[in-house]
Amino acid sequence: MEAPIYNTQGTKQGTITLPEGVFNVAWNSDLVHQVVTAMQANARTPIAHTKGRSEVAGGGKKPWRQKGTGRARHGSSRSPIWRGGGITHGPTNERNYTQKINKKMRTKALYAVLSKKLSDGEVIFVDELSFAEPRTKDAIDALKGISKADGFAPLATKRVNAAVVALPSRSEASTKSFQNIGNVLLEEVRNLNPVQLLQYKYVIIARPEESLKVLTERGESKSLIKTAK
Repeated sequence: MEAPIYNTQGTKQGTITLPEGVFNVAWNSDLVHQVVTAMQANARTPIAHTKGRSEVAGGGKKPWRQKGTGRARHGSSRSPIWRGGGITHGPTNERNYTQKINKKMRTKALYAVLSKKLSDGEVIFVDELSFAEPRTKDAIDALKGISKADGFAPLATKRVNAAVVALPSRSEASTKSFQNIGNVLLEEVRNLNPVQLLQYKYVIIARPEESLKVLTERGESKSLIKTAK
């Protein structure tokens, strides 16, 4: 498998051989759904919390004596059936939403999404995407230049979730240049995950030789990965 490499002006500079174990993996919707759902659950922070009868204020004294009043017996005004009492079966911040995902599943799901996006023409390789100093205008100009490549014109006009820009290593200048562009996510290749890739339309992989090496190393010991026929 080969793919073209472009520069930030949208001009083809050469080609690169892609590892089939990363970009030719059979699509598995069930696996991707399971991994994405689990990752979203693991990122969930339980905030909603209602107080039970043991947490609400007051209620230390028995409202009235047990017998002789003609009214129903009550032991506390903090009972759930009283106004101002505790809530029964309400949400609490003690709930744990985490789900287990093993590394093989997560890696295979990542490769499946990358393969699907490549086959759909939504992955582009750029030879270099670095800046001498942090400057948002330079980052915008680079995206406009990349959009001149065949099939990537919407990159320049898409307002929401346009692209994930993947770098092989962290760059302070690049991070600051892209951080003010709301429709672009800058991420290191080693941190890519299926949730991010599915949220954004395009994937821009900078310095492809280094980036592909990082991607390949994530799956070298994953025996479950099978290429598409």
